[in-house]
Amino acid sequence: MRTRAVLISLIAAGSMLGLAAPAQAAAGDVVVFSTEVQPLDVYHDPTGCQALPALAHVLTNQTDRPVKIYGNPFCLGPSLTVQPGYGTHVPGGAGSFSA
Repeated sequence: MRTRAVLISLIAAGSMLGLAAPAQAAAGDVVVFSTEVQPLDVYHDPTGCQALPALAHVLTNQTDRPVKIYGNPFCLGPSLTVQPGYGTHVPGGAGSFSA
């Protein structure tokens, strides 16, 4: 009986916490433009949290999955979703993205 209670508790906790599958890389590139005098930053098949360059200005999502943009370097809190084939202005210096 105790084992059953533990299992039920674990299932309930997992559903509340939203157990996620391991992150898989998005196929394609995320490209970040900073300034006219710098080369583009290209992230090939990105996975996980990536800090944006200090002078980042525009991000384009050329992957097959949505990319989330955050206003901090830790991919935490509110985010903006950029669909494949689209781009957005990004917060340079403190921002990050996850694919």
